[in-house]
Amino acid sequence: MSYLDRLAAELDAIRARGRYRSVRTHHIEHAIDFSSNDYLALATDKRVVLALKQASRAGSGGARLLGGRHREHSMLEEELAAWLGRERALLFSSGYHAALGAISVLAHAVSHVYSDALNHASLIDGMRLTRLPRTVYAHATLPPRARREHPALIVTESIFSMDGDAPDLRALLAELHDDDVLLVDEAHALGVVGREGAGRAYGIDDPRVVVMGTLSKSLGAHGGFVAGPAVLIEALVNMARTFIFDTALPPAIALAARVAVKIARTEEDRRERLHASVRHLRAGLASLGLPVIEDPSPIVPVVLGGEARAVRIAETLAAARIVAPAIRPPTVPQGSSRLRLSLRSDISTDHVDLLVEKLASCLATS
Repeated sequence: MSYLDRLAAELDAIRARGRYRSVRTHHIEHAIDFSSNDYLALATDKRVVLALKQASRAGSGGARLLGGRHREHSMLEEELAAWLGRERALLFSSGYHAALGAISVLAHAVSHVYSDALNHASLIDGMRLTRLPRTVYAHATLPPRARREHPALIVTESIFSMDGDAPDLRALLAELHDDDVLLVDEAHALGVVGREGAGRAYGIDDPRVVVMGTLSKSLGAHGGFVAGPAVLIEALVNMARTFIFDTALPPAIALAARVAVKIARTEEDRRERLHASVRHLRAGLASLGLPVIEDPSPIVPVVLGGEARAVRIAETLAAARIVAPAIRPPTVPQGSSRLRLSLRSDISTDHVDLLVEKLASCLATS
């Protein structure tokens, strides 16, 4: 049996479990999209797009430490640090690279890692690469301080990507030992909550708190970053393989992201529209008897149970030109397949009402 035969057998097993995935090769025309993480609708903002159109080059030319040095990078880093209230920030080519880089470097300063059970795959992969002893704790329930090893790295999201709930960051901070560090992934909170949309860790002025995030969600661009004390940023520059050996972001992307940051900071009405749509959707789902949470999140899950049911309802909605993707294991735990609904500031209450109406029909017949 060739390796292709063995891979084909693996794919057959994935299909049999109802977990087969494929990449759509085209958009559904005139669809209402509840799948995008572009929470502030900045990916299509004319000012952000114009920054790309004015680019004088396509690629950065190399890693930042070699030929990839461009003024746009440092300007964006300064803007991010000021926005988040951190001493410095460092760009990576993606949020995934930022996670791997941050965790690998912080691992040099600790002896144990504690990970929330629902952390994103990028965080999990970063922790695995450290080969440090690792404890996976029950979601949002850090083991008691007296029972934990230290110095330790505690890793959490500030808004979790599949459930949309938010842990109490200040309570986690209160549980830290003096030699611990708390890495907070603000990917789904940045631009959405906090002063000027600066995230849920904004205002927590403690060097033990390190923030990471992405430019590809609320900011509508691409790339990732880590923000924190200057010593940490210097360590990342010198030790993070995903920074040292990776080609830097195209400067045009960095410029577009900086334009997006300025818009996110100053146009509060975008956040107001986003949260109004979230409240309207939650009210609509509650009217169908579905459970909802009240955390300040643009992510609203509709848990359906089995894989086949989630796929069937997602396909029915797609036929009605409503994009609401089915999320299945291993992305979520067994038995919790769901629709993951993402709200944006350009989604109207009429769009939400149509979704709720179609979803009600699906639930009645599924």
